[in-house]
Amino acid sequence: MENVNEMNNPQIYDSKAKLEAIHQDIKRLMERSNQEYLDLMLANFKKDFINSLTSYVADDIENGLERGMVDPCEMRPTCKSRFTEFLNNNKDIIRQDSVSKETIDEKKAELGEIRKSAPFDKCDVCFSEVNTLFDKQLKLISSRQIYQANEEEKPDISTIPEEIMVKSVLEPLSSKQRLQILKSMASETKTFSALSELTGLRGGNLLFHIQKLLESELILQRHERGDYMITNKGFNLLIMLADFYKFLEKE
Repeated sequence: MENVNEMNNPQIYDSKAKLEAIHQDIKRLMERSNQEYLDLMLANFKKDFINSLTSYVADDIENGLERGMVDPCEMRPTCKSRFTEFLNNNKDIIRQDSVSKETIDEKKAELGEIRKSAPFDKCDVCFSEVNTLFDKQLKLISSRQIYQANEEEKPDISTIPEEIMVKSVLEPLSSKQRLQILKSMASETKTFSALSELTGLRGGNLLFHIQKLLESELILQRHERGDYMITNKGFNLLIMLADFYKFLEKE
């Protein structure tokens, strides 16, 4: 009945509509204000984090050079000043959200030029320390960029289905012998006896591993008692593992 009376009284209905509009405007303003506050908090946190990081780098440079350089050496003050300048200049790079490979290569080349001007064999000791400090800086740069990567280019890790990945990828390859079997089929088919010779496994032991790969559809058997061959899924998985191993070698 109250709603009917409101509909019959345009002033009441109009007033309630205006109040609702005001309420929605206030709500949007609060949401926007909260988001702006959150953005400000994140920006300040990021700034504090970077400041702490660069402060740590500065202390690490001083302590590392003081501890790791040859002493006594007549060139020590000159070299320490040059090394400190080179390493401190890298703090500006650490602050950047994105650092190109060209920039890193230029810094490596710069350190190489400094090394060429070193006059003594014992200079290797000092440069070993400088290289250690420089490598730590490169790792910091690399770690920062993992989290600063473009969201459009970064895969959505949250979508990885744990059960499926464990069952179809991680579990099948959790054995050295199964990885051997899969690798051996990358370019040709394999018989049971050939796989037995490769892995050193016999009978049921070998069949157990083959069955795991068959169930995961990483390999298939061309016909009953026929050769085994890799599937497209299995081959793509090997390519992914090869790319990941290249990444590990660079670390």
